[in-house]
Amino acid sequence: MIAIPVKPLFVFILTFSLLLVVIFLSPSPHILQIPFPSGSSVGSDIWSVKRIVEWRPCKWWLQGHLTPLPAKTNGYIRVDCYGGLNQMRRDLCDGVGIARLLNATLVLPKFEVAAYWNESSGFADVFDVDYFIQKMNGYIEVVKELPKEISSKEPFKVDCSKRKGQFDYIESVLPSLLEHHYISFTPAMSQRRDRYPEYAKATLCQACYSAIRLTSSLEKKAIELFNAIPKPFLSLHLRFEPDMVAYSQCEYPNLSPSSIAAIEAARVDRKPWTGELAHIWRKRGKCPLTPNETVLMLQSLNIPTTTNIYLAAGDGLMEMEGFTSVYTNVFTKSALLNQEDFTRMHGNTKAALDYHVSINSDAYVATYFGNMDKVVAAMRAYKRMHNTLFLSRKAFAELTSKGLEGEELKKALWEVHKNDYAIGRGFALPDCFCEFKL
Repeated sequence: MIAIPVKPLFVFILTFSLLLVVIFLSPSPHILQIPFPSGSSVGSDIWSVKRIVEWRPCKWWLQGHLTPLPAKTNGYIRVDCYGGLNQMRRDLCDGVGIARLLNATLVLPKFEVAAYWNESSGFADVFDVDYFIQKMNGYIEVVKELPKEISSKEPFKVDCSKRKGQFDYIESVLPSLLEHHYISFTPAMSQRRDRYPEYAKATLCQACYSAIRLTSSLEKKAIELFNAIPKPFLSLHLRFEPDMVAYSQCEYPNLSPSSIAAIEAARVDRKPWTGELAHIWRKRGKCPLTPNETVLMLQSLNIPTTTNIYLAAGDGLMEMEGFTSVYTNVFTKSALLNQEDFTRMHGNTKAALDYHVSINSDAYVATYFGNMDKVVAAMRAYKRMHNTLFLSRKAFAELTSKGLEGEELKKALWEVHKNDYAIGRGFALPDCFCEFKL
C-alpha cells in the first residue's frame, strides 16, 4: 500500500480549484460584461437573460438560387428609391424581389434623394456594385448597362409608391413591363410578401442581407470609425431630433425653450395631438423617448453608467445634457473622425457609418423601430450577434400612466424587456428569418 502525504495533496486540490474558478469567471475580452448592482431584486443584467428563441435565415432563402431563372426575361426593371439611406435600402430590397416575381432583369437601382437629406450620392457611391451582382447570381440577373435597342430610352414609369392593401404586381405592373420592355417603379408602401413564391422572397432576402456591402473607400472609413471606439461598447440608436418629434405629433412639457422652438419650427402643418387623443397616442407607443427617459430605461436594464456608448444618430439631437451627465462615456462620429472629412460627408455616408458600427457592436439598443433599426437587427441576427434590444415606448407610456416611478417603474420595465429579449422580439422580421427554439 502506497502512502500519499495528506498536506501536499490538499494544497494541490485547493490550488487547482481556485484556478478553475478564475478561468470560468474571467470575462471574455470582447463581450459586454455588465455587473449587476448589489441589493437589487432582479438578479442579473439584460444580456445574461436566457434566450429561448433565435432568428436565423430560413432554409428556403439559402436555397433560393437553386430555382432556375426563366430562359427568357419579360423585360428590364429599374427600382427608384427615395428618402434616406435605410428607406432607400428598404425600397431596393422590395424592388429586387418584385423584379424576380415578374421574371425581369434588374437594372442597377436609382437613388432619388430629396434636397431635405442634403444628399447627392447614388447607389454606386455607397454600395459595391460588382459584389452585389456577384451575390445575386442565381437569384436574378443584374445588368449595369441596357441593350443598345433600349439604352437610349427613358423607362416607362409605373407609380406604385402610394398603393396600399393587397396590391398585386402581376396584375398591375406586368402588363406595362410586357408592353414597354423597360420600366421603373418605387415599391408600394405596404405589401403582402407572404404571398410571394419562395424564389421571389429568397431573392428579396439575398439582396437585402447578403448582397449589399459598402464600397471599399466607405468601408475603410467605417472601419476607422469602429476601431476608434473603446471596446467593448454598446451602439445606441437614439431618435430625438426636432423633425422626428414634430412628425410624431407628440408634446413634451418639460423641454428647454430652445428645443421647443426647434420642434415648432419643424412642425409645419403637423399639429400635436391634445387632450384624450394625445393620451391614447402616447399609450400606443407613438412618442419618441427623450434622452432622460432613455437613461431611465437603460438603468432599468442594469447597463452601467460607465458603459462605452456609441451614439448612432443624426445631427440635431436635443436634450442630451441629461443623458451625458449620467452616461459619461459617449462617443460620436463628429468627435472621432477627422473634422474636415466629417464636414464633407453627406447624410447617406453618415448613415452608412452608423450602420456598419451598429451591426458590429457588442450590443445594439434602439429607442425606435424605424428602417435602420429593422435592417441592423436583421443583419445582427444574420451574423448571429444576439445582444440586440428595442426599448418599448409603449410599455414605458403604459407603466408611467399608471403612476409607476422610481424603483417600481424600473422593475416593471425590466420584466417587459427581459421577456422581449428572451423571445427575440424585433430581432428580425419574419420575411426572411425563421424561429429556432433553443
